Amino acid sequence: MHLTSPPDGPAAAPRSPLGALHRAGVVILLGLASGLPLALTGQALQAWLSVSGVDLATIGFLSLVGLPYTFKFLWAPLMDRFDLPGLGRRQGWLVLSQLLLAAGLWGLSRQDPAQGLGALPWLALGVAFLSASQDVACDAYRTDLLPPRERGLGSSLNVMGYRLAMVLSGGVTLIWTDVAQGGGWTWPEVYRFCAALMAGAAVLSALILPRLPRPQGPRPPARRDLQGFVAVLLSAAAGYLFTRHVLDPLAVAALGGGWAGRAALSPLAQRWADLLALLLGLAATLPLAAWAARRAGFDTLLNGLGSYLQQPGAVAFLGLVVLYKLGDAFAVSLMTPFLLQGVGFTSAEVGLVNKLIGLWLTVAGALLGGALMLRLGLWRALMAFGLLQMFSNLGFWWLAVAGRSAEAALLIPAFDWGVLRLTQPTPVDPGLLAVVALDNLSGGMGTAAFVAFLMSLTSQRFSATQFALLSALSAIGRVWVGPLAGVLSTAMGWPAFFVLSTAMATPALWLLWRLRAEIRALELPTG
Repeated sequence: MHLTSPPDGPAAAPRSPLGALHRAGVVILLGLASGLPLALTGQALQAWLSVSGVDLATIGFLSLVGLPYTFKFLWAPLMDRFDLPGLGRRQGWLVLSQLLLAAGLWGLSRQDPAQGLGALPWLALGVAFLSASQDVACDAYRTDLLPPRERGLGSSLNVMGYRLAMVLSGGVTLIWTDVAQGGGWTWPEVYRFCAALMAGAAVLSALILPRLPRPQGPRPPARRDLQGFVAVLLSAAAGYLFTRHVLDPLAVAALGGGWAGRAALSPLAQRWADLLALLLGLAATLPLAAWAARRAGFDTLLNGLGSYLQQPGAVAFLGLVVLYKLGDAFAVSLMTPFLLQGVGFTSAEVGLVNKLIGLWLTVAGALLGGALMLRLGLWRALMAFGLLQMFSNLGFWWLAVAGRSAEAALLIPAFDWGVLRLTQPTPVDPGLLAVVALDNLSGGMGTAAFVAFLMSLTSQRFSATQFALLSALSAIGRVWVGPLAGVLSTAMGWPAFFVLSTAMATPALWLLWRLRAEIRALELPTG
């Protein structure tokens, strides 16, 4: 990524040491706010649904609530083009998204999945949409705020804040909800607490974020971008209706339901029908949305995409963006249900090892990966860390086959830190700890190289739209494999599932080998 400052962006920021400390604190705050909602519609939600007795295939399909992370590049141009009145550039979008996130999390806390899903999937989808929108605003604000010399430190502080928030929402919450070992919180209480945190983040964003200057000079016509966005939304709605009323019945009939419909299919066959209809719907909807954007003149989106596609190897790079973390994402897509239901670990044990310890090991892996990249370079780091990611999946295969270790468990002593406590010593399976350590260290190293790769593909002129596009594509593995993972793990069992997840990492490594010259060229300095 060519990190050249726009003339009216970071150059206008104060240069005093106090200003630098202020900007550092703002970056940490944005990282915390950005990381908090992710697990609340992902692994924390999976844990809530698991202990409420929701079946595994349904949990897998509910991972589709993360779809907004995949499509956020569609509305990112609007957040670039328009500023909300009353607050500074980017700041208005941040405050609005955080307030609405607080309301959405409060709404989730009112649900009871043990009595039926009800509105829970739609509320979770809304929270994911708002979280993805907040991510777009955070990325753009951070880029505009930080001078070039502060961006390296700023990125590290952002990751630290992001991971700390994930430690809370994806790890500490599992300990809080463990009746025997933790605080005995209910999941609704957890979601209400996180709603209060998001409301507090909105207040801080309104009060302490430095105001950013608006760009000078004429802007492209707002009408074309607005009508383009509406056209894309209408095409997506048309695709949804076509999928629901035409493709879904066709998928049911193709799998043996015939005119009797879903009632003639087994529950597992119904999930296969859902997956087939989803894939057919995407194949129909995406070309329709692209055609609508061109016809309506969604200029900011089209120009940003066109600029990216002009670079050599652009299409192949998109394939690598999608595939590089796919095997890793496939293995961990149902990790919480696997550890709780498949192997039988306790909630506190999973919270301590897979969430708390695991996330800190991911941070350590990212730091180690960044240090090693100084010697390896981008392409060799991507290949080496990709191989580590692939083989770390075999650790989960071993855990699925061997089950809980027969050796003496490691004992975590009881503690009380105020916000986090264990009421009594908690045994931790050494096999679980070893597998999670290997997976998170290798995953963190792979993430360090992968983020550097994404940055190298982004041009300054369209950084918001292009980075939103690339990060959305990189989320495909995390979002789209959930339905398939739920179906396959039920059909083939956990050991075969993790062997398959290992094999799914090989296409990315093959493509990485084919693109070695192009990726090495990205490392060359530009004038």
